[in-house]
Amino acid sequence: MPEGDTVWLAARRLGTALSGLALTRSDLRTPALATADLTGRTVQEVASRGKHILIRLEGGLTLHTHFRMDGTWHVYRPGKPWRGGPDWQIRAILANAQWTAVGYRLPVIDLLPTDEEDAVVGHLGPDLLAEDWDEAEARRRLLREPDRPAGEALLDQRVVAGLGLIYVSEVLFLSGVAPQSPVSGIRDPDALLRRSRRLLWANRERGAQASTGDLRGQHYVYGRAGRPCRRCGTTIRFGRQGTGIHERDAYWCPACQPG
Repeated sequence: MPEGDTVWLAARRLGTALSGLALTRSDLRTPALATADLTGRTVQEVASRGKHILIRLEGGLTLHTHFRMDGTWHVYRPGKPWRGGPDWQIRAILANAQWTAVGYRLPVIDLLPTDEEDAVVGHLGPDLLAEDWDEAEARRRLLREPDRPAGEALLDQRVVAGLGLIYVSEVLFLSGVAPQSPVSGIRDPDALLRRSRRLLWANRERGAQASTGDLRGQHYVYGRAGRPCRRCGTTIRFGRQGTGIHERDAYWCPACQPG
């Protein structure tokens, strides 16, 4: 699933292409919205909230999308070829006189009143990329289940919005916390949350997640199972955390992240 900074960048690109202009084409290829026509409405703004994108239109409507594992938005100039995938994977098309936005493989598309956006994003915790980031509320949500594994808690979008497996793996490494360790074992929750926010902000405009400061070797533990730790040389471990549909991968260095 894309990280929050990837979704933020997608929303920014959509906003640059669509905001302030009236739609000349609207094609929502999902059964529930097959007859919806947004043509003629001006896109007022495009916002991200965690891993959700909110396209706000005149008349008090919001088009809400979520990428989940494989969705994406592409923007094209008129007449340019579309290269996001075969036509049968297209789920949404929004166009104006200057740009065409094409949504591929979007598993979630909703059209709802703007004043009812909480129905789709109201459950989310504080957004790490929001200007009005609420660190105190994020800390409260993180610490309210002290026995919960830290990796599982940070992946829960109801705790903080925007972290995916890459950033959770890297932030826990940088904080010296094993993903299986309980939340109560995090020595400085505020420092961990601030580090998470700094990483997302540092990467949000370049479309790549780097925690080492070097895009050639951008991760400390994520995706490096069986390889030596960049800090101490210990073999990076891989495992699973959570259960059932909530089971997720985990990467960690047993020496740098004891627990």
